Amino acid sequence: MTTALIFAGGTGIRMNTAKKPKQFLELHGKPILIYTIEHFEFHNEVDEIVVVCLENWIKELRRFLRLYEITKVSKIVAGNPEGGDYSIYNGLKAMEEMHKFDDIVLIHDGVRPLINAELISENIAKVKEFGNAITCEPVVESVIRSVDGKTVGDVPSRWEMYSAKAPQSFRYGEIYELYKRAKSDGFRAIDSANLCSHYGTKMNIVKSSTNNIKITKPQDFYIFRALYEAMENEQILGI
Repeated sequence: MTTALIFAGGTGIRMNTAKKPKQFLELHGKPILIYTIEHFEFHNEVDEIVVVCLENWIKELRRFLRLYEITKVSKIVAGNPEGGDYSIYNGLKAMEEMHKFDDIVLIHDGVRPLINAELISENIAKVKEFGNAITCEPVVESVIRSVDGKTVGDVPSRWEMYSAKAPQSFRYGEIYELYKRAKSDGFRAIDSANLCSHYGTKMNIVKSSTNNIKITKPQDFYIFRALYEAMENEQILGI
């Protein structure tokens, strides 16, 4: 079984939106989260979707799922207010009874709505062959490492540097065991790639699709809108 685990538990503090979290901001009347979910809903290799959502927004999410006729969402799990890594743990735990060790899980941000079917397929294929897949994008500018945030420690070669994106995909049992271990150890992971790195797990790269942005700040929403409308125009006008 292949499951998309969509993390939509953030409050969106950096978006400065008082009325709704960033994943429920709307473009043409449709929430960002639904745009994201639809990529997995329409993908023939994805069997089900589990969504980790802010608890007080679950009712609203159910309404949108009915409105847009989303059928693959099998569970909606309340997020953990302590942070994203604990929320992903909640999602993996909710899958425990119905999933086998070797099942595939694609962990994806609910606010990355510009992925495509090819990227999902590449993640699944890479997990089948090598056991995991981390979507990455080569950096286009130099990366500076600084311990104190004031002085430059070192500047690694840009040709060796990538930024981690999503999906980040795994055999279910392997990633669940790492999240359980981290919870027991008190280790707080930035994301699943950081978690795997901390525990010495070898990871495999999948090159990201173009424009795989994460909507975090207000300007990201405007970039998403511009890119989406450009893609719509290309489809309709053939430009």
